[in-house]
Amino acid sequence: MAIEGAWIGMGLSVGAAVAGGWWFMRRYAQARHLLDTPTSKIRSAAQGYVEFYGVLQACAGAEVIAPLTGKPCQWWRFRIEEYVGDDNKKSWRPVESGVSDSWLQLSDGTGECLINPQGAEVRPVTREIWKGSLRHPRGPQKSGLTAFLSMGKRYRYIEERLHVGQPLYAIGDFRSSGGGRQGLDLQRRQAEVIRHWKSDFGGLLQRFDSDGNGQLDEQEWNRVRLAAQLEAEDLHRADSLKPDQHHMAKPLESQPFILSCAGEDELARQLYWQAAAGAAVCIAGALGFAWILGN
Repeated sequence: MAIEGAWIGMGLSVGAAVAGGWWFMRRYAQARHLLDTPTSKIRSAAQGYVEFYGVLQACAGAEVIAPLTGKPCQWWRFRIEEYVGDDNKKSWRPVESGVSDSWLQLSDGTGECLINPQGAEVRPVTREIWKGSLRHPRGPQKSGLTAFLSMGKRYRYIEERLHVGQPLYAIGDFRSSGGGRQGLDLQRRQAEVIRHWKSDFGGLLQRFDSDGNGQLDEQEWNRVRLAAQLEAEDLHRADSLKPDQHHMAKPLESQPFILSCAGEDELARQLYWQAAAGAAVCIAGALGFAWILGN
Protein backbone atom coordinates (compact mmCIF):
# COMPACT_ATOMS: atom_id res chain seq x y z
CA MET A 1 0.00 0.00 0.00
CA ALA A 2 2.87 2.34 0.83
CA ILE A 3 4.40 1.76 -2.60
CA GLU A 4 1.06 2.31 -4.31
CA GLY A 5 0.59 5.52 -2.34
CA ALA A 6 4.05 6.69 -3.37
CA TRP A 7 3.27 6.07 -7.04
CA ILE A 8 -0.01 7.96 -6.74
CA GLY A 9 1.76 10.81 -4.97
CA MET A 10 4.45 10.99 -7.65
CA GLY A 11 1.81 10.98 -10.37
CA LEU A 12 -0.09 13.81 -8.73
CA SER A 13 3.13 15.76 -8.18
CA VAL A 14 4.22 15.38 -11.79
CA GLY A 15 0.75 16.33 -12.99
CA ALA A 16 0.74 19.44 -10.81
CA ALA A 17 4.22 20.43 -11.98
CA VAL A 18 3.35 20.01 -15.67
CA ALA A 19 -0.04 21.73 -15.41
CA GLY A 20 1.37 24.58 -13.33
CA GLY A 21 4.28 25.06 -15.73
CA TRP A 22 1.97 25.09 -18.75
CA TRP A 23 -0.34 27.61 -17.08
CA PHE A 24 2.60 29.82 -16.13
CA MET A 25 4.00 29.87 -19.68
CA ARG A 26 0.59 30.48 -21.25
CA ARG A 27 -0.39 33.37 -18.99
CA TYR A 28 3.07 34.95 -19.02
CA ALA A 29 3.20 34.82 -22.83
CA GLN A 30 -0.26 36.39 -23.05
CA ALA A 31 0.77 39.22 -20.73
CA ARG A 32 3.89 39.89 -22.80
CA HIS A 33 1.83 39.90 -26.02
CA LEU A 34 -0.49 42.52 -24.54
CA LEU A 35 2.29 44.79 -23.31
CA ASP A 36 4.44 44.42 -26.43
CA THR A 37 1.60 45.23 -28.86
CA PRO A 38 1.06 49.00 -29.21
CA THR A 39 -2.50 50.33 -29.15
CA SER A 40 -3.63 51.31 -32.65
CA LYS A 41 -6.38 53.49 -34.04
CA ILE A 42 -8.93 51.74 -36.23
CA ARG A 43 -8.65 54.25 -39.09
CA SER A 44 -4.87 53.92 -39.43
CA ALA A 45 -4.20 50.41 -38.08
CA ALA A 46 -1.94 48.09 -40.03
CA GLN A 47 -3.35 44.78 -41.18
CA GLY A 48 -2.57 41.86 -38.90
CA TYR A 49 -2.26 41.45 -35.14
CA VAL A 50 -3.31 44.67 -33.37
CA GLU A 51 -4.99 45.95 -30.23
CA PHE A 52 -7.73 48.55 -29.89
CA TYR A 53 -9.33 50.33 -26.97
CA GLY A 54 -12.73 51.88 -27.43
CA VAL A 55 -16.43 51.70 -26.59
CA LEU A 56 -19.02 49.09 -27.51
CA GLN A 57 -21.72 50.25 -29.90
CA ALA A 58 -24.98 48.62 -30.93
CA CYS A 59 -24.73 46.34 -33.94
CA ALA A 60 -27.31 46.51 -36.68
CA GLY A 61 -29.62 43.53 -36.77
CA ALA A 62 -31.66 41.52 -34.32
CA GLU A 63 -31.63 42.54 -30.67
CA VAL A 64 -29.53 40.30 -28.42
CA ILE A 65 -31.33 39.08 -25.28
CA ALA A 66 -29.52 37.39 -22.39
CA PRO A 67 -31.12 33.96 -21.80
CA LEU A 68 -31.28 33.92 -17.98
CA THR A 69 -32.23 37.51 -17.13
CA GLY A 70 -33.93 38.50 -20.37
CA LYS A 71 -31.94 41.74 -20.42
CA PRO A 72 -30.91 43.29 -23.76
CA CYS A 73 -27.16 43.28 -24.32
CA GLN A 74 -24.51 42.89 -27.00
CA TRP A 75 -23.05 39.55 -25.85
CA TRP A 76 -23.74 37.00 -23.11
CA ARG A 77 -22.40 33.87 -21.46
CA PHE A 78 -24.25 31.80 -18.86
CA ARG A 79 -23.90 28.73 -16.68
CA ILE A 80 -26.50 26.89 -14.60
CA GLU A 81 -25.31 24.72 -11.71
CA GLU A 82 -27.21 22.27 -9.52
CA TYR A 83 -26.42 21.61 -5.86
CA VAL A 84 -25.96 17.84 -5.73
CA GLY A 85 -24.33 15.18 -3.57
CA ASP A 86 -25.03 13.26 -0.38
CA ASP A 87 -25.45 14.64 3.13
CA ASN A 88 -21.72 14.54 3.81
CA LYS A 89 -20.48 16.17 0.64
CA LYS A 90 -22.40 18.46 -1.67
CA SER A 91 -21.15 20.70 -4.44
CA TRP A 92 -22.33 22.75 -7.39
CA ARG A 93 -22.33 20.74 -10.63
CA PRO A 94 -22.74 22.44 -14.03
CA VAL A 95 -25.87 21.24 -15.84
CA GLU A 96 -26.18 23.78 -18.66
CA SER A 97 -24.11 26.51 -20.25
CA GLY A 98 -24.05 28.64 -23.35
CA VAL A 99 -22.32 31.55 -25.02
CA SER A 100 -23.43 34.14 -27.53
CA ASP A 101 -22.03 34.19 -31.06
CA SER A 102 -23.30 37.71 -31.80
CA TRP A 103 -20.79 40.04 -33.42
CA LEU A 104 -19.63 43.14 -31.54
CA GLN A 105 -18.99 46.65 -32.80
CA LEU A 106 -16.15 48.67 -31.33
CA SER A 107 -15.67 52.40 -31.88
CA ASP A 108 -12.55 54.36 -30.90
CA GLY A 109 -13.45 57.77 -32.32
CA THR A 110 -11.55 57.23 -35.58
CA GLY A 111 -13.57 54.34 -36.95
CA GLU A 112 -15.63 51.27 -36.21
CA CYS A 113 -14.59 47.63 -36.16
CA LEU A 114 -16.82 44.56 -36.22
CA ILE A 115 -15.53 41.76 -33.99
CA ASN A 116 -16.32 38.07 -34.34
CA PRO A 117 -16.04 36.84 -30.72
CA GLN A 118 -15.81 33.13 -31.56
CA GLY A 119 -12.64 31.72 -30.04
CA ALA A 120 -11.99 34.81 -27.93
CA GLU A 121 -11.29 34.92 -24.21
CA VAL A 122 -14.05 37.34 -23.21
CA ARG A 123 -13.83 39.12 -19.83
CA PRO A 124 -17.02 41.12 -19.20
CA VAL A 125 -17.44 43.53 -16.31
CA THR A 126 -21.15 42.73 -15.86
CA ARG A 127 -21.66 39.48 -13.95
CA GLU A 128 -24.76 38.37 -12.05
CA ILE A 129 -25.02 35.36 -9.71
CA TRP A 130 -28.20 34.26 -7.96
CA LYS A 131 -29.97 31.09 -6.84
CA GLY A 132 -33.37 29.54 -7.29
CA SER A 133 -35.40 26.35 -7.35
CA LEU A 134 -36.11 26.19 -11.11
CA ARG A 135 -33.82 24.57 -13.66
CA HIS A 136 -34.18 27.72 -15.75
CA PRO A 137 -34.94 31.01 -13.97
CA ARG A 138 -37.25 32.22 -16.74
CA GLY A 139 -39.00 28.88 -17.12
CA PRO A 140 -42.63 28.23 -16.15
CA GLN A 141 -43.47 27.43 -12.55
CA LYS A 142 -43.81 23.69 -11.97
CA SER A 143 -47.00 22.18 -10.61
CA GLY A 144 -48.39 18.81 -9.64
CA LEU A 145 -46.13 15.76 -9.80
CA THR A 146 -43.33 17.68 -11.52
CA ALA A 147 -43.21 20.18 -8.67
CA PHE A 148 -43.20 17.36 -6.10
CA LEU A 149 -40.32 15.51 -7.79
CA SER A 150 -38.21 18.66 -8.06
CA MET A 151 -38.90 19.73 -4.48
CA GLY A 152 -35.74 20.68 -2.62
CA LYS A 153 -33.60 21.14 -5.72
CA ARG A 154 -31.32 24.16 -5.73
CA TYR A 155 -29.78 25.88 -8.71
CA ARG A 156 -27.22 28.63 -9.11
CA TYR A 157 -27.31 30.91 -12.13
CA ILE A 158 -24.30 32.80 -13.49
CA GLU A 159 -24.68 35.26 -16.34
CA GLU A 160 -22.08 37.58 -17.85
CA ARG A 161 -22.89 40.30 -20.37
CA LEU A 162 -21.43 43.05 -22.52
CA HIS A 163 -23.53 46.20 -22.95
CA VAL A 164 -23.56 49.23 -25.22
CA GLY A 165 -21.39 52.04 -23.86
CA GLN A 166 -19.01 49.80 -21.92
CA PRO A 167 -15.27 50.17 -22.55
CA LEU A 168 -13.69 47.31 -24.48
CA TYR A 169 -10.07 46.31 -24.96
CA ALA A 170 -9.64 44.06 -28.00
CA ILE A 171 -6.53 42.31 -29.31
CA GLY A 172 -6.67 39.98 -32.29
CA ASP A 173 -6.33 39.66 -36.06
CA PHE A 174 -7.44 42.81 -37.88
CA ARG A 175 -8.48 42.99 -41.53
CA SER A 176 -9.97 45.76 -43.66
CA SER A 177 -11.79 45.75 -46.98
CA GLY A 178 -13.27 48.36 -49.30
CA GLY A 179 -12.00 51.86 -49.83
CA GLY A 180 -9.62 50.74 -52.56
CA ARG A 181 -7.41 48.85 -50.11
CA GLN A 182 -7.19 45.66 -52.16
CA GLY A 183 -5.01 45.69 -55.24
CA LEU A 184 -6.46 44.16 -58.38
CA ASP A 185 -5.32 40.60 -59.07
CA LEU A 186 -6.69 40.65 -62.60
CA GLN A 187 -6.04 37.01 -63.48
CA ARG A 188 -7.65 35.70 -60.30
CA ARG A 189 -10.67 38.01 -60.59
CA GLN A 190 -11.06 37.18 -64.28
CA ALA A 191 -10.99 33.45 -63.51
CA GLU A 192 -13.66 33.95 -60.84
CA VAL A 193 -15.91 35.72 -63.35
CA ILE A 194 -15.46 32.96 -65.92
CA ARG A 195 -16.22 30.26 -63.34
CA HIS A 196 -19.38 32.11 -62.43
CA TRP A 197 -20.43 32.33 -66.07
CA LYS A 198 -19.68 28.65 -66.64
CA SER A 199 -22.14 27.72 -63.88
CA ASP A 200 -24.81 28.85 -66.37
CA PHE A 201 -23.30 27.40 -69.52
CA GLY A 202 -26.49 27.90 -71.47
CA GLY A 203 -26.37 31.61 -70.77
CA LEU A 204 -22.68 31.65 -71.69
CA LEU A 205 -23.46 30.07 -75.07
CA GLN A 206 -26.30 32.49 -75.65
CA ARG A 207 -23.94 35.43 -75.14
CA PHE A 208 -20.82 34.24 -76.97
CA ASP A 209 -21.73 31.37 -79.36
CA SER A 210 -21.83 33.50 -82.53
CA ASP A 211 -22.30 30.65 -85.02
CA GLY A 212 -24.89 28.85 -82.90
CA ASN A 213 -23.22 25.42 -83.09
CA GLY A 214 -23.53 24.80 -79.34
CA GLN A 215 -19.78 25.10 -78.77
CA LEU A 216 -17.27 27.87 -78.15
CA ASP A 217 -14.33 27.94 -80.54
CA GLU A 218 -11.02 29.67 -79.87
CA GLN A 219 -12.16 33.03 -81.20
CA GLU A 220 -15.32 32.92 -79.09
CA TRP A 221 -13.31 31.94 -75.99
CA ASN A 222 -11.09 34.97 -76.60
CA ARG A 223 -14.22 37.11 -76.51
CA VAL A 224 -15.24 35.41 -73.24
CA ARG A 225 -11.85 36.16 -71.68
CA LEU A 226 -11.92 39.79 -72.83
CA ALA A 227 -15.44 40.31 -71.48
CA ALA A 228 -14.47 38.64 -68.19
CA GLN A 229 -11.45 40.94 -67.90
CA LEU A 230 -13.63 44.01 -68.37
CA GLU A 231 -16.15 42.63 -65.85
CA ALA A 232 -13.35 42.00 -63.33
CA GLU A 233 -12.12 45.58 -63.68
CA ASP A 234 -15.66 46.93 -63.20
CA LEU A 235 -16.13 44.80 -60.06
CA HIS A 236 -12.84 46.05 -58.63
CA ARG A 237 -13.82 49.67 -59.24
CA ALA A 238 -17.16 49.05 -57.53
CA ASP A 239 -15.42 47.47 -54.53
CA SER A 240 -13.03 50.43 -54.33
CA LEU A 241 -15.95 52.82 -53.99
CA LYS A 242 -17.35 50.96 -50.98
CA PRO A 243 -16.60 52.45 -47.55
CA ASP A 244 -13.92 50.88 -45.38
CA GLN A 245 -15.06 47.81 -43.47
CA HIS A 246 -12.92 46.69 -40.54
CA HIS A 247 -13.09 43.27 -38.89
CA MET A 248 -11.33 41.51 -36.04
CA ALA A 249 -11.30 37.77 -35.44
CA LYS A 250 -9.24 35.00 -33.88
CA PRO A 251 -5.63 34.95 -35.13
CA LEU A 252 -4.57 31.94 -37.16
CA GLU A 253 -1.44 31.57 -35.01
CA SER A 254 -1.31 30.93 -31.27
CA GLN A 255 -1.48 34.62 -30.37
CA PRO A 256 -4.03 35.58 -27.70
CA PHE A 257 -7.46 36.78 -28.79
CA ILE A 258 -8.89 38.71 -25.84
CA LEU A 259 -11.92 40.97 -25.41
CA SER A 260 -12.00 42.65 -22.02
CA CYS A 261 -13.76 45.52 -20.29
CA ALA A 262 -10.58 46.00 -18.25
CA GLY A 263 -7.75 48.07 -19.71
CA GLU A 264 -4.44 46.69 -20.91
CA ASP A 265 -2.50 47.39 -17.70
CA GLU A 266 -5.12 45.86 -15.42
CA LEU A 267 -5.51 42.86 -17.70
CA ALA A 268 -1.74 42.29 -17.87
CA ARG A 269 -1.54 42.52 -14.08
CA GLN A 270 -4.23 39.84 -13.74
CA LEU A 271 -2.38 37.60 -16.20
CA TYR A 272 0.90 38.04 -14.29
CA TRP A 273 -0.80 37.02 -11.04
CA GLN A 274 -2.26 33.96 -12.75
CA ALA A 275 1.18 33.14 -14.16
CA ALA A 276 2.64 33.43 -10.66
CA ALA A 277 -0.01 31.04 -9.34
CA GLY A 278 0.90 28.56 -12.07
CA ALA A 279 4.58 28.86 -11.20
CA ALA A 280 3.79 28.22 -7.52
CA VAL A 281 1.84 25.07 -8.39
CA CYS A 282 4.69 23.91 -10.65
CA ILE A 283 7.28 24.42 -7.90
CA ALA A 284 5.06 22.73 -5.30
CA GLY A 285 4.62 19.73 -7.59
CA ALA A 286 8.37 19.49 -8.22
CA LEU A 287 9.15 19.74 -4.50
CA GLY A 288 6.52 17.12 -3.71
CA PHE A 289 8.01 14.76 -6.29
CA ALA A 290 11.51 15.29 -4.87
CA TRP A 291 10.27 14.70 -1.31
CA ILE A 292 8.58 11.42 -2.27
CA LEU A 293 11.74 10.21 -4.02
CA GLY A 294 13.83 11.04 -0.96
CA ASN A 295 11.62 9.14 1.48
